[in-house]
Formats: sequence, C-alpha cells, structure tokens
Amino acid sequence: MSDNLRSLSITLVAEPKQVKSFTLTQWRIAELTLSDQGPNVLNLQLSMTERAAYRFNLTSATPRLFVRAGFTGQTPKPDAITASQDVAAGWMDGEQQVLEAPMPMAIEVWIESYLARHGEAPLEMRKKKRKGAGRGKETPTKEQPE
Repeated sequence: MSDNLRSLSITLVAEPKQVKSFTLTQWRIAELTLSDQGPNVLNLQLSMTERAAYRFNLTSATPRLFVRAGFTGQTPKPDAITASQDVAAGWMDGEQQVLEAPMPMAIEVWIESYLARHGEAPLEMRKKKRKGAGRGKETPTKEQPE
C-alpha cells in the first residue's frame, strides 16, 4: 500500500433525538477501524497540500477524522474521509453532511510519519505591500493643442 493511503471501515448508527415535541434521527459513527472490509470502506488519502491542516488537527486536544456522508437531511451514505478540517469545512459549505470521529492512534502515528517523511508545510507568510502598490497611478498627460 502506498505511503499516503489507508483503508478504513466505518459503521454508522442512527439515534433518535427528542427536540421539543419532535423526534429527529441523528447519525453518528459507531465504529471506525483500519480495515478494507465492512459496511462502508473509505480510503483516507493524505495530500501534500493539506500538511498544515493535518498538523493543526494532530495538535488539537482530540484529533478527529471527518466523513462526508451525502447531502444534509438525507440518510447518510459515506463517500469520502479526511483528516483535514479545511476539507471538511468545504464539504459543509456545500451542504454535505459531515460526521466526525476520534482519530485512531494508528492513524495519528501514520500521519506523523507522513509529515516526517515529506516535511512540514511551509508557513504561509503574508507578503508585505509596498507603499502605493496595487493602486492605479495617474499619468500626466500632455495637453494637445486644438
């Protein structure tokens, strides 16, 4: 298996939730294991462009994995998984359901070794603007005789 791809098996469970006089069904990840067999198998693929997001996730109090599970309001159908909160936020902006689960220690170690092999993402530095940069300048025009 390549150094940036792992198969994970995900089991979802529906739980009824009472909100005022309504009963809603709330889905959650009941089990997440390193396996290529099970009810929902997804491939977690690491990307060089997401290294900063992986580091941010790993340094949080509880590192998480995020599963895209179809559109909000529908029965979830897991179709993608990521360790990047930035990618997960993009899915939510597209009105996709995103379920989350604690990251297994084996995945934390795997991501750490990926970052060690490929290096940390470079810090994004804001470019300092030069005074007057980005502004249109008026150019003096010669008056033309009529």
